[in-house]
This record gives sequence, structure tokens and C-alpha cells, in this order.
Amino acid sequence: MPRPMFKAERHAPPGAPAPSPNQTEGPPPMTPKPETEAAPVFRTTGLSHRTPTRFDWTAGAAARADIARSLDLPAIAALWFQGEILPEGRADFRLAARLRADVTQSCVVTLAPVPAAVDEAVTRRFLADFAFPEGEEVEMPEDDSTEPLPDRIDLAEVVREALALALPPYPRAPGADLGEAVFAGPGVAPLRDVDLRPFAALSRLVPKAGEDAG
Repeated sequence: MPRPMFKAERHAPPGAPAPSPNQTEGPPPMTPKPETEAAPVFRTTGLSHRTPTRFDWTAGAAARADIARSLDLPAIAALWFQGEILPEGRADFRLAARLRADVTQSCVVTLAPVPAAVDEAVTRRFLADFAFPEGEEVEMPEDDSTEPLPDRIDLAEVVREALALALPPYPRAPGADLGEAVFAGPGVAPLRDVDLRPFAALSRLVPKAGEDAG
């Protein structure tokens, strides 16, 4: 079984207190656990309202392939999701985690493979009394990490959404250039990028140096 590609780092788990100024050694390096295919799924009725529920998932090959297909990625070489679900109030929960992944995207110009490394903090708040805004003109809330409390929290779905948001939107291979596309009908002079720049039309009306103004 291939080993994850992540480098060991000293990193405190989510929610851990900051080290004291006199502390010389940081927390022990975080090492991904052995790969498992199925992501943990938590029934919210079974979550503790007193202590955090911790999780540590290193996705296996089948799980990585499933997520890659759903996000139209050529491959995900490694994926690790570690964190905890903390109780908030009497009925709400907050997920605080860290997502790390080594993925391959396709270049938007040449479709060549483009590697990308993801290392993101992930936060989700699950509210028992969450209500979607109503009305014809609805303003989107600034906090997009809040959602209704579900019956189950499927970490694979959380990872899928977080990874989609974290990936570079327009991956480009080294040296790839979009170039300039020119469209025009028969007998019509095509518009180019330079023609659309400010003062382009005005510059064509000004005589060039050396030309006879009369």
C-alpha cells in the first residue's frame, strides 16, 4: 500500500490551546493513519453534547478515485482529513478540521496534468434552528459555513465540498498560453484585444509623427 505523500509537520490539532512561551518543544508531528476506503459518518443524534468527537481519515484509493471523478480531476494521490466535531449550545455542532491533499488537475489550455497541493482549514457549523432566507430578493449570507443540522454528517461529502472550493479555479501548465481568439463575419474587420482598450479609437484619429496633417 503506497504511503501518503504528505510531509510530517508540527501542527496542533483544531481547538488545541496555543503553546506557552516557555515551551521549547511543539506538539508531536501529525502522521496520517493507515488508509481506509469508507469515510466516517456520524449520526448527529449520537454525537456528544459534552466532549468533542474526533476523527482522522486517510482516504484509500477507491475513496480518492470516487472523489476525483465527482470533481472531474484526473487523480488524487493522497488525501487526509483530521479534526473534530464540537458541541455548541444545546443542539448545535461545529466541525473544525484540516484538509490536506495532493491532486492532479487538467490545464485549462492544453489539458496537460497540473499538480496541486491543498492544505486548508475547514469549518462547518450545523444549526438545529437554521432557516433559509425567504422572499423574492434574497441576500446571500456572508457566513457560508453555516447549514442546517443534518441527520448524518458524512465526512466524504464535507471533504468533497471543501476540496472543490480549495482547488485553483484555472489551472495552467507551465508555458501554456490562452493566446488571442478572433471572431468576425465575412468581409468584416475583426475586433482584437487592443481595439477594446481605453482610448484605442481615439489613438487612431491622432496623426502619427511625420504624417502630413493637412
